[in-house]
Amino acid sequence: MEKSDDDSYSSSSSSNWFKLMLTCPQGLSPSQLCVDFSESYDRIPHPDSTLENSIAQIWDNNKKKKLEQNNNISFYNGTKFRAILYFYLLRTQIEYAFTLASQTTSSQSMSLMESASDFLTFMGTNLNPLWDKFLVPSEDECKRCQHTSSPLGNGAIVETSDEKIVVLQRSKNVGEFPGYFVFPGGHPEPQEVGITSHQFVENVAERELINKKVSQEMFDSIIREVVEEIGVPARYLSDPLFIGISRRELNVRPTAFFFMKCSLQSEEIQNLYSTAQDGFESTQLYTLSMPDLEKMRTKMPGCHHGGFALYKLMVEALKK
Repeated sequence: MEKSDDDSYSSSSSSNWFKLMLTCPQGLSPSQLCVDFSESYDRIPHPDSTLENSIAQIWDNNKKKKLEQNNNISFYNGTKFRAILYFYLLRTQIEYAFTLASQTTSSQSMSLMESASDFLTFMGTNLNPLWDKFLVPSEDECKRCQHTSSPLGNGAIVETSDEKIVVLQRSKNVGEFPGYFVFPGGHPEPQEVGITSHQFVENVAERELINKKVSQEMFDSIIREVVEEIGVPARYLSDPLFIGISRRELNVRPTAFFFMKCSLQSEEIQNLYSTAQDGFESTQLYTLSMPDLEKMRTKMPGCHHGGFALYKLMVEALKK
């Protein structure tokens, strides 16, 4: 990401940083999340050939810059999930494409429509200095973002046994928002379920099996990310609950958020953090109370700022 993007982002109004695309304050379990993985949800190339060709150019320029600087920024291409959301309430299909859901019940389930994308296309569309040129003027969010990669990230609201929330400060050597505060997270990985490219699968049984694997990966991946980033073994973590999707308005970057409890206290987590596999991605771990987290949220990227808003909605739902 260009430094100028971070600067303009920091000076903008916090109310413009994110949009809640879907809220599930009571939380969804794996059995309530269904996936339809299909090439029909792939990104549509932009009709402007100059803009479309800039995708590969940006990748090549950034790769060259990295080699010249010989720094430690992680830079590699990889397959990611591109997502379109559909929402099911009481088994009656109501289509929302990244649309805010105002009601949540225990009988709610959600179907996630996914295709494949990659980091190269993400960097060349969502992180392109001309990223807004890829957007289509439309109230339909799917149509609006049909030319962007928009890979679905994930984030975890991890609550400690002493009722604090885990937050990380990002390293200066990461590509997006270096030095900002974030919740642990990353991306669900297609490779984890054997998807290395997007090939059409005609067999119905095989497609259903792939869909089930992708659905489970949504939950498995957030546990994996938390374990790798904060060093806490999975046995100390509760099963994650999906609480919604927040989109960063800068670069239209969507992130699925999950809530999980950790049976360890803050001090124990701090001790384990030094052994985290992906500790190089962050410089410090914090465990914060709700009031302290409220103060820190303006120093978060928009999607994580929205993640905190989703957590507050969950807390309010529990009170009721």
